[in-house]
Formats: sequence, C-alpha cells, structure tokens
Amino acid sequence: MTSGERDGKATLRARLRSFRRGAVMPSMASEAPRAVAALGVRPGRVVCAYAASAREPGSVAMLDALVGAGYRVLLPVVVGDGLAWAPYDGRLRPGAFGLPEPVGAASALPAGVALVLVPALAVDHAGVRLGKGGGYYDRALASCAAPKVAVVRDEEFVPVLPAEPHDVRVDAVLTPSGLVRLPLRPRPPGRPL
Repeated sequence: MTSGERDGKATLRARLRSFRRGAVMPSMASEAPRAVAALGVRPGRVVCAYAASAREPGSVAMLDALVGAGYRVLLPVVVGDGLAWAPYDGRLRPGAFGLPEPVGAASALPAGVALVLVPALAVDHAGVRLGKGGGYYDRALASCAAPKVAVVRDEEFVPVLPAEPHDVRVDAVLTPSGLVRLPLRPRPPGRPL
C-alpha cells in the first residue's frame, strides 16, 4: 500500500468516526445471540466479544445477552501492542485507551474459541474490516481459526474498502438488520489484498 493509499485509509477512518459522533449506537443485545446461534455455535461454547465504547455498536446488554443465552464470553485486554483475553463476569474497568475491559485474569486466546465478534468502523462485501488503525485485532486474530464476525451499523457495511496484506478478513458482518455471511463477491483480480 502506498503512502497515498494509507493517507486515504486514515481519511476514511476520520470520516467514519465523525459520522458516529452524532449517531445512536445499536445495543445488538437481541441480534448477537441470534447471529451466534445462526452460525452454529451452541450454548456452552466460548465466544470472544468486546466491550463497546459509547461510539461503537454493541453494549453491555449484548454481552449479558450472550451470557444469558449460555455462552462463555471472553473480552480483550490490551497488553503492550497485543490483546489477551479474560472472562466476562459482568464487571468492567477502564483499560488502555479508556476502553472497558474485564477485571479477571487475562491469557492468550484459547484454542477452543467457537466465534469472535469484533468491532469495526466499516466492513466491505469481501470481508475486509476497517478497524481503528492500531492493528490489535489483526495481530490477535491472524492465527485464529474461529469464524470472525464484525459488528457495525447498517450504513457501515459498504461495497469496497482499501485493504492491506496483513488485514484479517471477517467471515460475516452483523448489523441491526441481521447477519450476512461473507464474502458476497470475490476481490477483483490484480487488486491488492
């Protein structure tokens, strides 16, 4: 990716953050458990999720709904330039970057994770996820075989986003309108990943 393309990605991130400032963020409390079940994940299995900030789709109600549906929920904890994972027990504290984190002991991503719900600023039809730019999820999920589902508003599910080789693709997108399995279309030949 050229420096111009990176600048374009940064501009896109800034525009998406600006759109979110005045938007009402969906709680996803009813949508998330239905989507997890629709993807074949049975209660009792481990689902990694995230504690949403005020400007992200998702909520504590989403986490509680997953726990209430019988899933074991792990949340990320920022450790250095990576993520560790801790069980969600209803308690959160301010963590790195002011983001809510679980209070329990964190460890590496366990092998038995059934599904990962990830935050995103946008997702495209090929499964390209645009995050906040720190690369935390790309590094943490690069070797994770579990399906990855990005959670965004309907307007943030777009036809095409810029991508880099290190970007981890998502297998589905969850919006307030429902779950969409990806990719909807293959990436055009000659287009950089």
